Amino acid sequence: MPINPVLAPSPHIHGLPDFPSISDDDFVPAFDIAMADHLREVEAIAADTRPPTFANTIEALEQTGRGLAQAAGVFFNLVGPDTNPARNAIAQKLAPRLTEHGNTIALHGALFARIDTLYRTRDSLGLDEPSLRLLERRFRDAVRAGAALDDDGQRQMREISARLSTLTTTFSQYVLDDSNASAVLVDDAAALDGLSASAISAAADAATEAGHDGKLLLSLDLPTSQSALASLTNPETRRRVFEASVNRCSRGNEFDTRAMILEITALRARSARLLGYRNHAEFVIAEQTAPDADAVQSFLSELVAAAMRAGGRELTRLHGSGSDPIAPSDITHRLAVEQRQNSAVSLDDFADYCELDRVLTDGVFAAARQLYGLRMVERPELPTYHPDVRTWEVFDADGVSVGLFLGDFFARPSKRGGAWMNNIVDQSQLLVTHPIVVNVLNLTKPQHGSPCLLSFDQLTTLFHEFGHALHGMLSAVRYPSQSGTNVPRDFVEFPSQVNEMWALHPTVLSGYARHHETGAAIPAELAEAAREATSVESAHSTIEYLAAAVLDLEWHRITADDEITDVEAFEARALASAGVASDLIPPRYRSAYFNHIFGGGYSAGYYSYIWSEVLDAETEQWFLANGGLTRANGQRFADATLSRGDSVDPIAAHAELIGRSAEIEPLLARKGLVATAG
Repeated sequence: MPINPVLAPSPHIHGLPDFPSISDDDFVPAFDIAMADHLREVEAIAADTRPPTFANTIEALEQTGRGLAQAAGVFFNLVGPDTNPARNAIAQKLAPRLTEHGNTIALHGALFARIDTLYRTRDSLGLDEPSLRLLERRFRDAVRAGAALDDDGQRQMREISARLSTLTTTFSQYVLDDSNASAVLVDDAAALDGLSASAISAAADAATEAGHDGKLLLSLDLPTSQSALASLTNPETRRRVFEASVNRCSRGNEFDTRAMILEITALRARSARLLGYRNHAEFVIAEQTAPDADAVQSFLSELVAAAMRAGGRELTRLHGSGSDPIAPSDITHRLAVEQRQNSAVSLDDFADYCELDRVLTDGVFAAARQLYGLRMVERPELPTYHPDVRTWEVFDADGVSVGLFLGDFFARPSKRGGAWMNNIVDQSQLLVTHPIVVNVLNLTKPQHGSPCLLSFDQLTTLFHEFGHALHGMLSAVRYPSQSGTNVPRDFVEFPSQVNEMWALHPTVLSGYARHHETGAAIPAELAEAAREATSVESAHSTIEYLAAAVLDLEWHRITADDEITDVEAFEARALASAGVASDLIPPRYRSAYFNHIFGGGYSAGYYSYIWSEVLDAETEQWFLANGGLTRANGQRFADATLSRGDSVDPIAAHAELIGRSAEIEPLLARKGLVATAG
């Protein structure tokens, strides 16, 4: 019988999937085979008559489910960046089945008994730190899945987790569908005044593709604040784009997510109670680097107070004389106008020096070579899952091939919004596997022959996501479950945020910043103006983020006794109670399209971006104090963080790197909040 193409050994380097040989019809049979094989492997471990040891139980478990990991690495990498109705249906079908599969293993009585025995005697086993952390993680994961509950408790946990898997999968699909359906159609290019010629051309192409020849279609970004608003000069167009964004998934149509939100949060609260926690936030944060949910709330409150004071001053300044009314859709536009007025050099031309290919080769990749010794060699002959995807082979400082990097940079209707990193294959010394990492962005694809020019935000995003890729590619751990970005959620953003610091670094910038037509180097005064303009973010941006972080935490601090019936009313109360309510500055994500927390893995964890930024700000200071962009510094950072994954305590490793525990002051200074932090 032929091997299912999803599970077949790859003929390509490092096990890169042979995408052209795989059809959507192969996925469900592949998962059927892989789950059955995985259960047989686990049953063999659980039925072992020998006394449990770390090798025959914990390490043995790390070696199971390789076929399932292979199938998941292929399928779930496709669902985000290149979905279709068939893949959506498969995801819906697989979600509860995979959840039940995981529960069957986590709640296996005989297996848990072996893990429990090892956990109780762990201090006498003589394990090194990675092995001890792995044992403790296996035990906690089983307990958190309900292994220590009675039969009725386990039954309830199975029902809850199965339902949640279906709801969160559906939520993510609805956000993509309604974002596409809410794109703004305009009749006249004059309404798009202020946008670049390439952006207008892309809008015309999008309209044609959607069946509106001769018109223009503005696609929506994932966050509330749409990037086009900063450039559009027409207030009515700005209003239409803003309202389309902020009303997504709450219009009473087939993509309305509000009922799902109420059910998701109620189920999470009920699950937390079963496991002995007051709420879902306590359950989640118990496994993070933050001490507890109260510490996170206190941290956010400190930042909110400072940011709202700065935001009040910023809004007063933007109002000017008060003769001109200001709407939420006007804020980012006025901030952009103010920035141009206050800059001695116009930043309008900066994007002309940020062509994607050059930024990648002479910026992102060049910085990685200077810091970590990595060399990227493009391999166009290797198969990909979409024609726009590009593949690079990654070589270390000794010339050894250590993995593959895939870049999927351009937006399309089949791709969900935002930017992210995926692992198709995790690095592991135990399994002798090399990382295959994907970066996904949503840049506007230029017309044939035209350059893709990056804005400030897009440039930063490119460096940010490659920071995640570095975390995966430089991983050097034994166990796959500790590899790369498999770290606490509130630590995972730290390496990616550190990599942002190189985007405008003088050495890096001078390498890639060449005019896309003339090849001329960026003028020194323009480069300096860009650094000054991005050195402190606007209070508006900070408030947007904090409001979303507050919403996430409050949704997940509700208890199983709370009865929430109105999503908008809950939002309003939560924001007002936290002191971050503003008619002019809505959250970065309203609840109805907050995919991070209701469709992704950031529930009770959206605070992690700014929690990680404390470490990032400290690390930036450490790099600069020790000579900046040097191979020695890169090696020290890789040895302390990027190569270690979850094999060590990440906070302790960071403290060892900088010589002390991290403090909040560098972050406050970066955000322009020092004077008002009180």
